[in-house]
Amino acid sequence: MSGNGGGGTSAGDAEHPGHADKRPNELLTSWFVRSGWSKGELARQVNRQARRLGAKHISTDTSRVRRWLDGENPREPIPKILSELFSERFGVVVSVEDLGLRTGRPTPSATGVDLPWTGPQTVALLSEFSRSDLMLARRGFLGTSLALSAGPSLIEPMQRWLVPTPPPTAPDPEPVPAGRARGRLSKPELDLLETTTVMFRRWDAQCGGGLRRKAVVGQLHEVTDLLQEPQPEATRLKLFKVAAELAELAGWMSYDVGLQPTAQKYFVLALHAAKEAGDRPLGSYILSSMSRQMIHLGRPDDALELIHLAQYGSRDCASPRTQSMLYAMEARAYANMGQPGRTQRAVRMAEDIFADADEWDEPDPDWIRFFSAAELHGENSHSFRDLAYVAGRSPAYASLAEPLMKQAVGLFAEDEEHQRSYALNLIGLATVHLLRREPEQGAALATDAIGIAKKVRSERVNTRIRKTVDTAVRDFGELADVVDLTELLAKELPETAEAV
Repeated sequence: MSGNGGGGTSAGDAEHPGHADKRPNELLTSWFVRSGWSKGELARQVNRQARRLGAKHISTDTSRVRRWLDGENPREPIPKILSELFSERFGVVVSVEDLGLRTGRPTPSATGVDLPWTGPQTVALLSEFSRSDLMLARRGFLGTSLALSAGPSLIEPMQRWLVPTPPPTAPDPEPVPAGRARGRLSKPELDLLETTTVMFRRWDAQCGGGLRRKAVVGQLHEVTDLLQEPQPEATRLKLFKVAAELAELAGWMSYDVGLQPTAQKYFVLALHAAKEAGDRPLGSYILSSMSRQMIHLGRPDDALELIHLAQYGSRDCASPRTQSMLYAMEARAYANMGQPGRTQRAVRMAEDIFADADEWDEPDPDWIRFFSAAELHGENSHSFRDLAYVAGRSPAYASLAEPLMKQAVGLFAEDEEHQRSYALNLIGLATVHLLRREPEQGAALATDAIGIAKKVRSERVNTRIRKTVDTAVRDFGELADVVDLTELLAKELPETAEAV
């Protein structure tokens, strides 16, 4: 590794070894010349971006930029920083490969899920990730530049959620006199932030994740800006709570439109923010969202680990409604693992605990109010439906799913706020009828679901409908009702990319 030829060289932006035969980087040079930047300006921008990432060891100068142009390959996070800077400059995605660079081993602090559990770095990473998402939210870009974590590489870092946070060493700032100083929020302003988050959650439930995702990410970025300013401790905790809720919602919306790695990164950052806020029930809810994603991705073992972590971490503080939701998700995990006894036990626990939800002394937070009787019936019926598939399309488990699913559909039909859930449960009931060899009823319900899906921008809903129709075609393709359903799907929900 070369360490001379210019100040500011450090381990973090040093070249990779083995560059004795390096050649000028023509691709990087082309982008650099077209940018109009000087070497000094590019160096300053790299350093500024590195500080945002928390990579304070990066200190680049004109000599180092010259070396990159001459063919030196910098280590992470420099290639990604350069990619982001040129992307922003030109308004198009400029990948690391487009710059003639190659990425090294990712640093845990900047990528992946194994992140430092500290407040300042959580804020920095939330700010950077939301900014990059806003700038580069072309469908699939962030998703392909990230990798999903699963197994021990996901579960072990999440277990650190339970490690107590050391008390802050800095003293609480002195109260500010009447009037608003820079960085100080009034109570009405904090209340407005919380109200806006509730509004975004309502829109998501009614319209799906594709319509307001960017607005949520933008609001999250604004909140991280506030967290980077001096705040009284009580305000700081509330801002971390708002950031956690917004990051979870951004993750949920990303999951809903099919951006799975992006969703996971938001969920992880949301859990970090919830820990900083000291809100363990909220943390358990975030872990349940991660669990649901793992079930969707065919990783029920990971889903179960995440749910057990959520249950253990919030066992003495979560409301009955939250505990019931966690048991319902535990049942989903067990069902997809093919464990009927444990599935049925978790279903009973979810039902028994939910019966006490209205007797809870304190009002539930808004993030769990979605978990109504309709949601409970829907989750439990999906557990039995999943068991039916795992058990080789068992009609017995399909029969257990049907009455619960009918209750869910009936309740959601009267609930205009949760149209996506209504569509998902219509599809679920359609699959139950297909399992029971009742294709006419299944086709009719899928037709109803298509009507709702047209109003809801949710790739998850569209994908479930397509899979259900594929199943109907495979098993009952000659039936007139199924032929009509196939034609309707092609007309009303063509497979086209959505902007998110």
